[in-house]
Amino acid sequence: MVNRPISPHLQIYKPQLTSVLSITHRGTGIFLCLGILLLTTWLVCLALGEESYNIFYKHTTSWYGKLFLISFIFSLFYHLTNGIRHLFWDFGLGLDLSTTYKSGYVMLCISILLTLTTLILGDVVTI
Repeated sequence: MVNRPISPHLQIYKPQLTSVLSITHRGTGIFLCLGILLLTTWLVCLALGEESYNIFYKHTTSWYGKLFLISFIFSLFYHLTNGIRHLFWDFGLGLDLSTTYKSGYVMLCISILLTLTTLILGDVVTI
């Protein structure tokens, strides 16, 4: 094996908002696929009958089911708002560094606000 220097890897870089939001966007996309599997499972349980649906309902109303649902809702809104942000970038808008950071914070706040609104209006959590 040739003893050559290797290029720097992720461990030496300081995380920046733009890189964290980009990685999170990819992660939420993967998580949304898991949510689609859960939706498919729900439909299958509906088709299989009351006993299957009751088992599914028991799991989705447990603490881990609610945690998954809350995470799924946040992932949905995060992915949506970040996708809209990317559409602005496709038109050449907001590409300078300061606007990129500002739009990242705005997108994150809107995602959290939409998630909380959905949870409260959807009666998923009680205040």
